[in-house]
Amino acid sequence: MNLNIAICDDAATDRDYLAGLVHRWAADQDHTARVSLYPSAESFLFHYAEDKSVQILLLDVEMGQMDGVTMARTLRKDNDAVQIVFITGYSDYIADGYEVEALHYLMKPVDEVKLFAVLDRAAEKLRKNEHSLTLELSGETVRIPVYQIRCAEVQGNYVTLHAKADYTVKMTLSELEARLDDNFFRLGRSALVNLGCVARVTRTAVTLNDGSTLPLPRGAYERINRAIINRG
Repeated sequence: MNLNIAICDDAATDRDYLAGLVHRWAADQDHTARVSLYPSAESFLFHYAEDKSVQILLLDVEMGQMDGVTMARTLRKDNDAVQIVFITGYSDYIADGYEVEALHYLMKPVDEVKLFAVLDRAAEKLRKNEHSLTLELSGETVRIPVYQIRCAEVQGNYVTLHAKADYTVKMTLSELEARLDDNFFRLGRSALVNLGCVARVTRTAVTLNDGSTLPLPRGAYERINRAIINRG
């Protein structure tokens, strides 16, 4: 797998240490990694404005004028696919990681085994995110990354997919389900939901991370919770 990895840390020794570990991990896993080093949040964002190809970001939390959490918020406004791993000397910032959908927190000094495990997870998520759905809509072809699809709902002979925009296509829910992956859970005959977008489950409804809700069919409560747990 070809990977573009960025390390943003205001300490040169930490940047170089992490870069060495990343290159070792990539070699061990037969990945090709381009590793870019940045001494500040500002320098990263300046480069990102011209080149948005970063896939994995190892980001120091405590930096100078702009801290890592603030930088991650800025990045997330434009990019929901990059895998962010916070590197910190303190545990006080962990709650902020949920806001920007950070993959993980690693405490300094970074342990090699823990970093390698997190990088394995990041690469696997990127691999899954490459899966896209191609649809013919109103005379044009639309390519939708599957991970962006929050849910899909049946409306007569049509299915509406809710992603960054809403897309309505003539197909059955079963036809759509066959083209998706195992991150999607069938809510009876009326809907499919992306388990990665589920924020809350009650006996009667599923709440997604955008605040929308879908009715949960009777008897599905245990099954969807088991699916979420098995997904990890």
